[in-house]
Amino acid sequence: MGEVYFPGATTLGVACKDGVVIASEKRVTYGYLVVSKSGKKVFKLTDNIGAACAGLIGDMQILMREVAAYTRLFELDNGRRISVRSAAKFLGSLLFQRRFIPYITQTIVGGVDEEGPNVYTLDPFGSVMPDKYAAVGSGAEVAVGVLEASYKDGLSLDECRELVLQAMRSAIARDVTSGNGIDLLLVTREGIKEENLPA
Repeated sequence: MGEVYFPGATTLGVACKDGVVIASEKRVTYGYLVVSKSGKKVFKLTDNIGAACAGLIGDMQILMREVAAYTRLFELDNGRRISVRSAAKFLGSLLFQRRFIPYITQTIVGGVDEEGPNVYTLDPFGSVMPDKYAAVGSGAEVAVGVLEASYKDGLSLDECRELVLQAMRSAIARDVTSGNGIDLLLVTREGIKEENLPA
């Protein structure tokens, strides 16, 4: 029987006083092979909610497309934006429905609504876990060490962005399956700004 390979990645989500910063690196691997150096693992779901994934690119693309469609339907039916918690719970329901043949992806959902900035982590089986910051993927251990040491309540969006970049660059330096640049989503009440940066 052949060796089973799981794709590596580093994905972060951090809530601050002004919004949420979501980030992922660009490298796509299969075992020891770098399949792509320009994989996109961050996704805009609505004008106030973003997500990022670590796992199989195909699984995350299909999953994010489905969630984006359902959140848009919610907005059309109800005449208001979906909350971050509701979007995360809906994503959890989709993952739970597929628990016997799961999507191979860990997901971070973050955004800003009436309750303020929120971040949720989801595993492949649909568990929804709220937190102030989260890291998933093969580089998560390194990244969360940086976040644990430096995160504090009341960070501004710029301070949060710098912390996320520091954590991401630390993970890229130590995790061989992460690298080739960083995609950022800066989520505020005004909308989502996307940045593409070198590692």
